[in-house]
Amino acid sequence: MSAPNLPPPASFSAAAVATVVGFGGTVALIVQAGQVLGAGPTQIISMVTALCLGIGLPGMLLSWRFRMPVVLAWSTPGAALLAASALGLGWANAIGAFVFAALLMVLTGLAPALGRLAQKIPASVASAMLAGVLLPFVLKLFKVVPDEMGLAVGLLAVFIVTRRLWPAWSLPAVLVAAFAVLAFKGQIGLPPGTGLFGGLSPVMPVFDWKVAVSLGLPLFLVTLASQNLPGLVVLRAAGYEPPANRLIFATGLTSLIAAPFGAHGVNLAAITAALCTGPDAHPDPAKRWIVGVIYGGFYVVVALFAAPLAGLFIAMPHAVLAIITGLALIAALTGALGAMLAKPDAREAAVLTFAATGSGVALFGIGAAFWGLVVGFAALAAMRWIRPRA
Repeated sequence: MSAPNLPPPASFSAAAVATVVGFGGTVALIVQAGQVLGAGPTQIISMVTALCLGIGLPGMLLSWRFRMPVVLAWSTPGAALLAASALGLGWANAIGAFVFAALLMVLTGLAPALGRLAQKIPASVASAMLAGVLLPFVLKLFKVVPDEMGLAVGLLAVFIVTRRLWPAWSLPAVLVAAFAVLAFKGQIGLPPGTGLFGGLSPVMPVFDWKVAVSLGLPLFLVTLASQNLPGLVVLRAAGYEPPANRLIFATGLTSLIAAPFGAHGVNLAAITAALCTGPDAHPDPAKRWIVGVIYGGFYVVVALFAAPLAGLFIAMPHAVLAIITGLALIAALTGALGAMLAKPDAREAAVLTFAATGSGVALFGIGAAFWGLVVGFAALAAMRWIRPRA
């Protein structure tokens, strides 16, 4: 029996599992996104530290304030969007895009009309853009097989088996297996000068309208549609009445404050939130908010040691990083493909969006995610405004 006024052990275990799954499952993608955007080891460590602090501290405050488990996370689809960028923007320009996306989220939270409009974004097109962003990472998992056949096949087998038996632990199991193999090969290390504790390195953002359109706008849309809105649904499914606009505003404000330090986006969690919002985490719904506080506390601890944790992935061979990232995004790609094809009357528009985004085409200095949205919305408009011939 738990001590009076103390949460049950299940609350700590649920928060711990959610932290391990959320951080360990996709931190490789965060590192890869930073590398693609031109960040050095110091900036990537700052990126991870800022994201973890942005998840931990506001999550604790919001959970206590609203008396519900408000579980935050970094934007995994947003990180995939950044890692897929082939525009060579530079880190300062990327920071400008993070600020722009955060400002859009703040405005969405402040204006109820914008929030209602955001909920009307066609799920098929938004999911198709997300699927197009994720596809290259999953394909790269198999493209590196000739270079790392044994490791790729082994980690894929670990993923398939654990996904069937213990779904929540499939990605941590892949990480443990990967590091075990790297340790056996003597390939585990840290970048030179890596300290024990995390650090914050602010960068003055550079604003460019092309970067705002090609990266900032899609980052806002994919974070809103694939993270914040589903996160609200998870809370409602658990029996709570989340203040949607206030939570969206809070995540936007957190992202805005953390953006100069490299944080691309903090948002409501969906998958990991399910681990903290059910009766298994705490039998009393009125006291379940404490799980959100514990979860936030765990992320503050992770932020404290962000330097060595991120450094392990920064020093990891690129082929191994690609394998881990591809496996981490399989579930997200599966969900995006299912949502994009859910409505038969919007499938053609969704497929066009998916193809345009996945192609990686860049026109006039603007990336593929934006053009995918343009094609998808144009196809939907044509379907609604042009009557078919009899």
